Amino acid sequence: MTEAYIYDAVRSPRGKGKKDGSLHEVTSVRMAANALNEIRDRNNLDTAEVEDVIMGCVTGVAEQGACLARSAVLYAGWDESTPGLHINRFCASGMEAVNLAANQVRGGGGDLYVAGGVEMMSRVPMASDGGALAIDPYLAMGSYFAPQGVSADLIATKYGFSRDDVDAYAVESQKRAAKAWEDGVFANSVFAVKDQNGITILDHDEFIRPGADMQSLGALKASFKDMGETMPGFDNVMKLRYPEVEKVNHVHHAGNSSGIVDGSTAILIGSKEIGDKLGLKPRARIKATAKIGSEPAIMLTGPVPVTEKILKDNGMQIGDIDVFEVNEAFAAVPLLFMQHFDVDHSVVNPNGGSIAMGHPLGATGAMIIGAALDELDRSGKETALATLCVAGGMGAATIIDKV
Repeated sequence: MTEAYIYDAVRSPRGKGKKDGSLHEVTSVRMAANALNEIRDRNNLDTAEVEDVIMGCVTGVAEQGACLARSAVLYAGWDESTPGLHINRFCASGMEAVNLAANQVRGGGGDLYVAGGVEMMSRVPMASDGGALAIDPYLAMGSYFAPQGVSADLIATKYGFSRDDVDAYAVESQKRAAKAWEDGVFANSVFAVKDQNGITILDHDEFIRPGADMQSLGALKASFKDMGETMPGFDNVMKLRYPEVEKVNHVHHAGNSSGIVDGSTAILIGSKEIGDKLGLKPRARIKATAKIGSEPAIMLTGPVPVTEKILKDNGMQIGDIDVFEVNEAFAAVPLLFMQHFDVDHSVVNPNGGSIAMGHPLGATGAMIIGAALDELDRSGKETALATLCVAGGMGAATIIDKV
């Protein structure tokens, strides 16, 4: 089987996902094209060599609709022979794009791919595409559907994470992200977004709140308490599925949950042969990929079983992993991961995560692979695992080895 290598990874800064966010003026297709052209220019690519461009995007309506990846290829002025594929595995879409590309290379389905994702949450609001999971009565009742925030609070309740626990985790994420920016950890991967006149709009993650502390977070109201407790009340739905839970403890809020932001990312993936041909130096090898379904009511536990699966399938132990990127959809998610695998927080999201920098849904999965790659370069460590929880009860994971 052909090995798949990461040759480069770039991302935009993450802009606040509101109308006053710095990236709000940028269309989704242009933001995706920005990432494509950054990866092209940095590597002097002949885009006719690229077998396919695979991009994740969750809310695929309006300007993010149709086949956004192909639209981005054309917008970027790439060779017309380069096709595009738009995929959606909710929060893992960007990771699944990378994993699909890697497995195409490994299976002989082409030598060079670009994979990544985009989500302009200030322009195309989350959940504006609808979807049966939340609104079809048969499906929603059968799966004990509840909004993700209520599911996150259920995780905190079942596994014993207090309001102080989730707030302390969030404060640390902010500190780590701020320090990473100060130390230049992202300098090699983040490109500046410019307007049509070439003037820089944004060159840093603008969502970070380095001044966040336990006092400021403690003043915030739990975001999902009302929807959990107000009749008919999603807490009652959760207690039907988990009768051992007497009361859901609502601990999550805007300060310890992932931020709504805009952003895009692209990763260049290929075989050794194409790298030699094009004079590219690999930065990492994609060792393994995995995906799994998990219980859909509690929904966000997927990183645990998918990590167990990817390790078992590849004859590995948790101790074989040096660095973990566990998407911070809500603070309870990485806390559960660390509790279950007994891994130290020092090696989990060492440069902060989505609580501090934001979670551009379709791009985040590829972004955390890029973050793992940056950390391997920075630390000199060998092996990293990136994983996400996924709406509807799923998990995805990727293991990379430094070259």
